[in-house]
Amino acid sequence: MSSEEFEKLHEIYRSLYEELKLMPERALKCQGEERKRLVRTFDERQGEAEEVLQGMEEELRTAPSSYRTAMSTKLRLYRRDMGKLQRDMKNSASGVGSSFQPVDGSHQGIYSTQNHQSTHLQSQRTLLLQGTESLNNASQSIERSQRIAAETDQIGTDIIEELGEQREQLDRTRNRLVNTGENLSRSRKVLRAMSRRLMTNKLLLSVIILMELAILGAVVYLKFFRK
Repeated sequence: MSSEEFEKLHEIYRSLYEELKLMPERALKCQGEERKRLVRTFDERQGEAEEVLQGMEEELRTAPSSYRTAMSTKLRLYRRDMGKLQRDMKNSASGVGSSFQPVDGSHQGIYSTQNHQSTHLQSQRTLLLQGTESLNNASQSIERSQRIAAETDQIGTDIIEELGEQREQLDRTRNRLVNTGENLSRSRKVLRAMSRRLMTNKLLLSVIILMELAILGAVVYLKFFRK
């Protein structure tokens, strides 16, 4: 993410640099107000390039370690090139003399900017920093969303596995209940069969007792009452 933003800023810087590097030579060929306008334009473009370089430094601090060496080398070269351009422009504009000095004499040098220019450059710098911060925040938000999605996916997987285990336990419990029901049915059949046999045995025993009593009664009758 940071390396892609760095490359975008790199393209913006190269465009500004290509425009800036032509200005020292142009300043040598013009004079008076035209030269002043060219110097002010150089100041503006140089300020924009400085903002871009600051944005690149911000990206360098948050870039992956595998990109930092190449990015840092580029930044050093860009800083060196900008310093050389500033010296060249100063030398090219030095022939203006006193006519190039500001009217109120409060600020000296060709790189002094007026208040509205400073305000404009500060506004651009603020917008660039805000854009960089927004990109960083968006990147962090995406990373947090990815972590949450991964955690949610893991939780869902764990829940599915736990539900599968619970289903297996329920299946085993159901099978045990079915087996228990079958055993109870067989037990009831056995108990009914035993109950019938018990009743049968009681009836047989009662019949035998009655028959023995009848025989005993007949014997007593024949022995003692019948002559």
